[in-house]
Amino acid sequence: MALVLILHLLTLFPPALYPKPWLGAQPAAVVTPGVNVTLRCRAPQPAWRFALFKLGEIAPMLFRDVSSELAEFFLEEVTPAQRGSYCCCYRRPDWGPGVWSQPSDALELLVTDQLPRPSLVALPGPVVATGANVSLRCAGRVGGMSFALYRVGLAAPLQYRDSAQRWVDFPLLGARAPGTYSCYYHTPSAPYVLSQRSEPLVISSEDSASLDYTRGNLVRLGLAGLVLISLGALITLDWRSWSRAPGGVWPQDTWM
Repeated sequence: MALVLILHLLTLFPPALYPKPWLGAQPAAVVTPGVNVTLRCRAPQPAWRFALFKLGEIAPMLFRDVSSELAEFFLEEVTPAQRGSYCCCYRRPDWGPGVWSQPSDALELLVTDQLPRPSLVALPGPVVATGANVSLRCAGRVGGMSFALYRVGLAAPLQYRDSAQRWVDFPLLGARAPGTYSCYYHTPSAPYVLSQRSEPLVISSEDSASLDYTRGNLVRLGLAGLVLISLGALITLDWRSWSRAPGGVWPQDTWM
């Protein structure tokens, strides 16, 4: 019965007639506690009433009655409790009673003093083939951030990029790639919220990896040689002790 009712409503009110609005945050969707945040709901056509929803809550948080395409919802001195996913809808006076547009895409509002630590991985891998290039992907948990790549030994960022995604790729020339790297990300504008740096990532070339493998084999062979020399020295000392003993009798001969 419920499915039939939904199909009937879709027939009466095709979703194409009520396109979804867009929801954005000013100054940013990631802010520190105590900052004033404005959520802006923009409709693709002039509207009469707007509603703001928070994921997990049934009733709308706020309404705005405006005869325009834009409505602003003010959140004063936000706290961590106000973090979450938000969306908005709108309606026009010529629509039927209780008819609203499709909801906007969800906007994730994050209220925190520090962003989660990003990850840093090498593509296609941390060992670079001769003549090949490599990309280092720094991935956070929030989109629309600014990313910085650091290399051990250099104080300033090696590369700096903005990204609408939750990650960004830093291309490196294979010949210059070997080294140790880390990255972090932050909000693109004030008030700035920073992340911790990622765990360090070591990039090596095939030549250096092969050299390390060879060195490792040489070390293992050297240790094996030392063990053999030590055993030989012990046998020699034991033989000399026996040869100097009265009668030159091996200790086990006395057990007979």
